[in-house]
Amino acid sequence: MSETIQTLDAADPIDAIIGQLRENGAVVIEDFLDDDLLNRFNAEIGDVLDTVPEGRELSNPLHMAFFGAQTRHLSGVAGYSRIFATEVLCHPLYKAIADDILLPFCSNYRLNVAHVLDRGPGSEQQFPHRDEDVWIHLPRPHPEIQLASVIALNDFTAQNGATRVVPGSHRWDPQRIASPDELVPAEMRAGSAVVYLGSTIHGGGPNTTEDTRRRGMHLSFNVGWLRTEENNYLVNPIETVRDLPERAQELLGYRVHDASAHGGGAVGLYRSNDPLEMIRAGQL
Repeated sequence: MSETIQTLDAADPIDAIIGQLRENGAVVIEDFLDDDLLNRFNAEIGDVLDTVPEGRELSNPLHMAFFGAQTRHLSGVAGYSRIFATEVLCHPLYKAIADDILLPFCSNYRLNVAHVLDRGPGSEQQFPHRDEDVWIHLPRPHPEIQLASVIALNDFTAQNGATRVVPGSHRWDPQRIASPDELVPAEMRAGSAVVYLGSTIHGGGPNTTEDTRRRGMHLSFNVGWLRTEENNYLVNPIETVRDLPERAQELLGYRVHDASAHGGGAVGLYRSNDPLEMIRAGQL
């Protein structure tokens, strides 16, 4: 393999983390979630995930092929886990990185999707892809519109299906195809995260073990003027959102994307008002 994914620690200078992300398109951050937060989140989400059979929520044949029949897939994590909504989603490292990567191209950004992907033995190599291709109609070239991550909820190894990333592929011509030897496994211990740009090629690795599942959570943000992959308003109805911190409300999409200061307009109004302001005033 010609390149590797650089590994830094959550306590390292944020400029170093962002520098590696911009240079290589991806960076592994150890101890992204401390042991206490990791254990509490795993405990909260584990009971729900244990009820999910392999292949659930993958009724679309394309989704089945993309995620794999051996995957237990739990989408809409914010709707199941308050720990996620208040502590993981609002993690200060996410804010620092997303502010730098996304805010130059938007007034605010929001959660795109958060889902747990628990890949069982026999899972095959996922099709290498760029997450930003969800918005395939955007002309190229375009600025970075997405920041993505996979958090290891148990240890990620090359054998159990660690996410594989192609370092430097965010600089490639869109038509270039990654060869198998360019896919580098993001091996990392539980609580670490591989953070990557939406323009970086990656994919879940094959799980060649006989009895070890690989549990990870994909969490991504996109610029606030794009429609999100997951309908976070249905996942997080207003009745539950009212009691969340304002930062979580904003990231879940209950804040207008107001570009008036840049000569644009507002997106996401409710009765000509900002829903976040209406929540604050007790009007929503």
